[in-house]
Amino acid sequence: MWEFWLKFFPYSLIIWPFFRTFAVLKFYVMARVCQVTGKVPMTGHKVSHSNVKTKRRFLPNLQTKRFYLPEEDKWITLKVSVEGLRTINKRGLHNVVKQLRAQGEKI
Repeated sequence: MWEFWLKFFPYSLIIWPFFRTFAVLKFYVMARVCQVTGKVPMTGHKVSHSNVKTKRRFLPNLQTKRFYLPEEDKWITLKVSVEGLRTINKRGLHNVVKQLRAQGEKI
């Protein structure tokens, strides 16, 4: 059966599995997740004036922020949402980092 298709499309059957692999791999990108609060993107509908609903994503407001940790005398970089920044201000950076390391986060 493959010989028949190779007459008409000699390269497409050879290249096709590679394109498929790359298409699958492009979805394994670093996630948009807040390291402190665990916020992730939500899905919902974009509703037009005519009330037509199309799928969309609501992304969390993530910021990459460097913090100085005086207890360890080093800088750490966290990807946090704005709510995560408020949590750090409230609880303190040292307590938040201690809790993240207890959960298994590598910082």
